[in-house]
Amino acid sequence: MTFDNPILFFLCSIGVFNGFLVSIYFLFFTKEKRIQNTFFGLMVTMLSLRIAKSVYVIFSESRDKLILQIGLSACFLIGVSLFYYIKSSLDNKKQVPLSWKLHYLILVLLIVGIGLVRPYQFYDVFWNHFFVYFIYSVWFVYLVLTGFTLKDVISKLFQKAIKVTASESWLLAVFLGNVLIFSAYILGYFYLYLIGTITFSVVFYVLLIFLLSKNNRDKVFKDIPQKYKAKKITNEEANRLEQKLKEIMEQKMFYKNTNIKLADIAKELNITQHQLSQFLNDNLGKSFALFINEYRIEEAKKILKENNQFTLEAIGFEAGFSSKSNFYATFKKMVGVTPSVYRGS
Repeated sequence: MTFDNPILFFLCSIGVFNGFLVSIYFLFFTKEKRIQNTFFGLMVTMLSLRIAKSVYVIFSESRDKLILQIGLSACFLIGVSLFYYIKSSLDNKKQVPLSWKLHYLILVLLIVGIGLVRPYQFYDVFWNHFFVYFIYSVWFVYLVLTGFTLKDVISKLFQKAIKVTASESWLLAVFLGNVLIFSAYILGYFYLYLIGTITFSVVFYVLLIFLLSKNNRDKVFKDIPQKYKAKKITNEEANRLEQKLKEIMEQKMFYKNTNIKLADIAKELNITQHQLSQFLNDNLGKSFALFINEYRIEEAKKILKENNQFTLEAIGFEAGFSSKSNFYATFKKMVGVTPSVYRGS
């Protein structure tokens, strides 16, 4: 279906035009040569190429299959560009790791290789009825991976005591923008193809408005503090946290849950996972696994002395261990003797 509405054409094409300008700026002209800027520029470039292909399909009666192939090929690299932009920003990467370069190169060679071996011009059925699903699946997988990478930032949104920084807000906005564009294209595939292009323009200008604030503009493209470079926990805070942690462990017996996670206890304490991990490592000098196992071993020792009716395997499960072998190995390592020897002593 071809549109000839000049207003719609303007709305769709202006986003593409400005998208290319932004990508060129971040790839070649930013004052600070950060790898984050490079990945951001690549992401916007791939998005702009994909949207340009859509504008061409919607508003042109001709169908140059090379343009269609370029647009779909660019779509294949949107997700990985977003993923590495977010990850490099959160990890404050100063150089691109070799594994990242190889990963990106493999994807580039894959999409270029398929384009050469099976060009759209002669294999349009292959592209339209098979390969396009693979392309969107890859984009979706990287969206999921990016969301997982942002999980700690997302968790801050639901914690009153911790504020999300301008840089983190920007990363969330970029991620959400990609999710909206992806969703619009999936929806448009079944209903109205125009939705994806309009969504891109809307997302682009919403992000631009976000950047118009001087405070945001100065902070968005700066390094984010490292996860464990947070403010050191004071002795007073550590004592309070230790007491509260002891109380909830005794009252709720989290250690008896074989699937207990750091996040579960952090949520109960109303602090972040990183704060709890920092407290355990820096103030108590132990890992989360060791902390939990200490409680489990104490529980097992108590049962071993008080109840001779339980089998050793049942005691291990009752104390929170996931398997008999894990119980035996941990008990021997921490107590110095096996559970059976301890019971008979």
